[in-house]
Amino acid sequence: MTFTSLLEQLGGLGLFQWLHILALVAPILLTASHNLLQNFSAAVPPHHCRLPPAPLGAGQTGNLSSEGLLRLWVPLDGGHQPERCRQFSRPHWQSLEPNTTSPNGSLPATEPCRDGWTYDRSEFEATIVTEWDLVCDSWKLTQMAQSIYMAGVLVGAMAFGSLADRFGRKALLSWSYLQLGAAGTATAFSPNFSTYCALRFLVGMAVSGIILNCMSLVLEWSPTRTRTMTGTLVSYSATLGQILLPGLAYALPNWRWLQLTLSMPFFAFFGYSWWFAESARWLVLAGRPEQAIQVLKRVARINGRRAEGDGLSIEKVLSALNPESCLVTNPVPVLGSRGRDSSHLLSSPSPPSSQRFATSFAYYGVAMDLQGFGLRVHMLQLLFGMVDIPAKLLSTLAMSRAGRRVAQVTALVLAGLGILANLLVPTELAALRTTLAVLGKGCLAASFNCVYLYTGELYPTAIR
Repeated sequence: MTFTSLLEQLGGLGLFQWLHILALVAPILLTASHNLLQNFSAAVPPHHCRLPPAPLGAGQTGNLSSEGLLRLWVPLDGGHQPERCRQFSRPHWQSLEPNTTSPNGSLPATEPCRDGWTYDRSEFEATIVTEWDLVCDSWKLTQMAQSIYMAGVLVGAMAFGSLADRFGRKALLSWSYLQLGAAGTATAFSPNFSTYCALRFLVGMAVSGIILNCMSLVLEWSPTRTRTMTGTLVSYSATLGQILLPGLAYALPNWRWLQLTLSMPFFAFFGYSWWFAESARWLVLAGRPEQAIQVLKRVARINGRRAEGDGLSIEKVLSALNPESCLVTNPVPVLGSRGRDSSHLLSSPSPPSSQRFATSFAYYGVAMDLQGFGLRVHMLQLLFGMVDIPAKLLSTLAMSRAGRRVAQVTALVLAGLGILANLLVPTELAALRTTLAVLGKGCLAASFNCVYLYTGELYPTAIR
């Protein structure tokens, strides 16, 4: 008997599994929002140099309108919009005279903004950009902040992955909820940019701990025949989070309130995480078969299979979770070979590793540059979220009918074609560029859907 057969005896995809999955995927809604949060919290609104008081002279009274002051001090760019980072060194009085134009040679010299910037707050009331003036020479700091967050995701994957093997999935998942709640809430009160980056690093670590341990628990408590469906449910919760984010950002245009709203619920998730069932596979590998039996009996009771649960013994559980079945719980051919063990996956760069890298690299490259398309960020984020619904549905059907590898390759090739095609489209055709980007992002979401399930099945419990 394998562990999958044992799960089927205890109810298969029963009431416990459904409650467990729903409780696990609820936090994924908001972790997806944290991944893309800087599209809104670090949005760069239109801006120009802050204007000094109108000087007296040249027959002027000093009672100029704001538009007159802007023309007096700020040159226009190639699109006839106020320059964002330059101002005239001295007032340009000729600009106030009607029906007059000055040749380029007669324009006063320009200089960087002396007194800060004025921001258009019609779309975003406050962002980290407007609060700490991360524009012009400091614009790269917003990119650095996102890189620091992703570095936290990387460190969290390495640290919490190893710690989950030592202390269990449940304990690390609970800690990740608490860390994200605390660090995310503290981020909303950051007094300066450095503190903001340090706290976002901790948030990124927690996001990794939540996603990886959530997927492990979902897959390890799901019978093999239902893993495609349950893995897709986890993926769809991230999609709903992407759709939820622009609505919240529109209702909360101040980045501090948005950050706080997306972080506080994790204290509630931490509060109910005690109910989660630890992975019985991990308990046996950790030398705790008695605890594994207690957990399995609880699962059987919730699923209405009390008699089957009472019939469990250590010998029966160890037989179902013997080292061989724990090592390869659902053998999947790797590179066309069926007889290889887990050492092959660990001794060389495996396809899932390169697939994850390629998918993540392109996915976040597209999803984190919404303002680069020149359209309203809220609408773009909504489109980017909604395209995942049909994309993931098609990938789920493809995985069930054609297999994991075919679905994975198809999604990656189509995503690459969509992104490369954008290189050939002029920037003036914003609608076409956006359409290609949305389609490419949908294919990347389908690829994520495949790769999370694929790697969860390929890797043995001991190293999952």
